[in-house]
Amino acid sequence: MNALSKNSYAGNGQHTTSYYAASANPAPERPPLTGQVTADICVVGAGYSGLSTALHLAEKGHKVVIVEGARVGWGASGRNGGQIVNGLNASLQTIKKRYGQDTATFVAGMVQEGGQIIRERIATYDIKCDLKETNVFVGLTAAHMRELEERRALWASYGIKNQEMLDRNQLRKHVNSDLYAGGLIDYSGGHMHPLNLALGEAAAFESLGGVIYEMSPVIHVNTDAAQPVIKTATGQVTCKTLVLCGNAYLGGVVPTLSKRVMPVSTQVMATEPLGEELARSLIPGQGCVEDIRYILDYYRMSADNRLLFGGGTVYGGADPRDIEAKLRRNLDKVFPQLKSKRVDYAWSGNFALSFSRVPQMGRIGANTYFAQGYSGHGVTGSHTYGRILSEAINGDLSRFDVFAGLPWYPFPGGRALRVPYSVVGSWWYALRDKLGA
Repeated sequence: MNALSKNSYAGNGQHTTSYYAASANPAPERPPLTGQVTADICVVGAGYSGLSTALHLAEKGHKVVIVEGARVGWGASGRNGGQIVNGLNASLQTIKKRYGQDTATFVAGMVQEGGQIIRERIATYDIKCDLKETNVFVGLTAAHMRELEERRALWASYGIKNQEMLDRNQLRKHVNSDLYAGGLIDYSGGHMHPLNLALGEAAAFESLGGVIYEMSPVIHVNTDAAQPVIKTATGQVTCKTLVLCGNAYLGGVVPTLSKRVMPVSTQVMATEPLGEELARSLIPGQGCVEDIRYILDYYRMSADNRLLFGGGTVYGGADPRDIEAKLRRNLDKVFPQLKSKRVDYAWSGNFALSFSRVPQMGRIGANTYFAQGYSGHGVTGSHTYGRILSEAINGDLSRFDVFAGLPWYPFPGGRALRVPYSVVGSWWYALRDKLGA
């Protein structure tokens, strides 16, 4: 397959004006790809999927290069809410109904693996990214509380017993808001500075001899050749094995992949520093929080006691005109005592949504692998998928074949109608949330 993209997706390639970019650890600027390069393995994309795959492979002794169109962690990996949330977007019950009990049992056995990999990376390579433990799912209605209890019981039936129900009063020890009826705490969840995690993983990869080329958007991919080739404006890599990890930002370079997913933007903003006393009064447990509505709020405290508050969706991946205005109303409902507090940063970023809400993994031809479509659960999912890709490339296809064998479903109406279809769907679920159904 040959594919050509005319335009760079990343503007000047520098990080967006986010709180994460403003508080990032020092990192070198890597040179762009120039000239003819040969490699055993080439990974396209220096987000979590690409970094996880490459680091696992480098640890096994493989010679790997990464080609990144912007800076390391430029996309969702450096912009997300920073929450270590276990599981896929699709529930275990949905996976069981759609793919059968064996697949559900298989997935249940690995839903906590991504968080474990993140913690192992942080410990092994001494990555400074402000890791904190636990996350809390909160419910606004009695129906939400029943849903959370069903989730706890379902996960417990698979042997996952890190979760505990919280009534309204118990929840206040973790999230001090009048908005919620209760919640579910996951003691194996957590949160961190996502861009610093990506930068730390990149440094770890390079410490093992890996090479990263930044500011090198891929404009041409040939997976038909015996050895795959990727081209940029100033160079090309010929490799024995190619791994495509562009996710929402792969664009039209590989049409067979871009038609499988839809870019969706979500927004985050950071308040001014609130001081430790106010911060602890709002989130005494210091975990991260998300509600369980279809279009949800998610939030946590940063290391310098800013409230990082996210939510909202824009199907198709466009940035809202006014991010603060889009999020402020919900923030004020959760913590009305912050109405007078300033917002210092507001930014947007895209994730790749698959129609089934299950991430996609597979192979194009004999020597090109891919992973994409984490549907908003990419922090943990990408780390797990990176390990599975590395296993497959290293000769162990047992886990890869399970995911590669799952059917993917196109958005109804194809690419032309996927955005309006999804918008209508989101209206329906938003109405259900509003009615408490």
